[in-house]
Amino acid sequence: MIDTQPGLLDEIRDRFAHVEDCPFQGERVFFENAGGALTLKSVVETSAKFAAIPDNPGRDNPAGQAAVELIARAKDDMATFFNAPGGQFIAGESGTELLFRLIGAACLGTPADGRVLGSTLEHPATRSAANRYAPIGGKAHVLVAHDDATGSVDAAAYRPEITADTRVATILHTSPVTGMGVDVAAIAAAIREVAPECYIIVDGIQHAAHGRLDLDALGVDGYVISPYKVFSRHGYGIAWLSDRLAALPHDGLMNAPGAPWELGTRDAGAYAAFSDVVAYFDWLGGRVSDHDDRRARIVAAGEAIHAQEKALTEAMLHGAGNLPGLASYEGVTILGGVENPRREGLVSFALAGRDAGDIVAALNKAGVRTHIRKADHYSGNILDPLGMQSCVRVSMCHYNTEAEVVRFLAAMRDIARAA
Repeated sequence: MIDTQPGLLDEIRDRFAHVEDCPFQGERVFFENAGGALTLKSVVETSAKFAAIPDNPGRDNPAGQAAVELIARAKDDMATFFNAPGGQFIAGESGTELLFRLIGAACLGTPADGRVLGSTLEHPATRSAANRYAPIGGKAHVLVAHDDATGSVDAAAYRPEITADTRVATILHTSPVTGMGVDVAAIAAAIREVAPECYIIVDGIQHAAHGRLDLDALGVDGYVISPYKVFSRHGYGIAWLSDRLAALPHDGLMNAPGAPWELGTRDAGAYAAFSDVVAYFDWLGGRVSDHDDRRARIVAAGEAIHAQEKALTEAMLHGAGNLPGLASYEGVTILGGVENPRREGLVSFALAGRDAGDIVAALNKAGVRTHIRKADHYSGNILDPLGMQSCVRVSMCHYNTEAEVVRFLAAMRDIARAA
């Protein structure tokens, strides 16, 4: 685990910008990682470097050719990071935009009958895309009910709704509201048993920062992330497409060689910035293991990240530094329950008699950045069944420390006393 190696956590934190301070607020603890993780300093430097270069990729000049080589190298890095079984990677406007494109192509490129299968756990990025394109493609959009108690969904819930004419399926890898992971491989396998030709597209946006990505083991056709949630920057998304998904009709320029999915000139700096992310995982894996293979180091990094975040969430729930944990508070509701092995670095909670917005404001005043989730178009699918108007989301990442959790718990103690 990261905390067991002296000095390693300090080394990790030194690689990120604004770990302890906000340029607008000043000193603070950052527990809003699900809204967008901290950015690697290397990403900041790379982005500034490429923002200044005027040349387009592919032009017959040294800069244009260098950009082509850089993009190709970045796609190789992505293939290693995701453990992708062939297929291709593309960049787009955002993770949401790419999910719309992949889901739209799958809905319109398959026979005009049958169903598009998803779940009520999903973020509106996938639910909205399926809701729009399923009827245009002549299909029914069917939603599997998630489990309110666990804050997740499993293959057993999907199985009764899987039919032989299920053409497209969407799966959320980790919920940004409950923080609970989903066994994507098990759900995909259940779908393949009944509908082997189904196109399966995964929203991995919330999951990516926690490591342990392995597309080869998932058996899906599309996987989308938003790099700003995995230590890169805003302004682009990354998608992986299987060869058969990529072969479907899709938006593109007429007569363009190779029928590319990417529209317009690519930002070479975005690709380079994601190579920085992969390099970071590689570095971290080398610090927590002695593997010679790059993929093995990336896997080791993911395991170390998971262990560190589990320790942080356990401290938040059960207490640290002689302070009680959230689970001990009278009138507290922990989304997904207290003891849940699916949890990935996130605790969402409500406290009876206290408005979630007031708690977030009080924590912010105490120098602890968190976020409110409301029963709106983003989170109503999770909160409405629970009878909750809102909750407080506290999202951690592996660069956070137990001392920061203690500061949060001390602030929560004072907030509860004031109530």
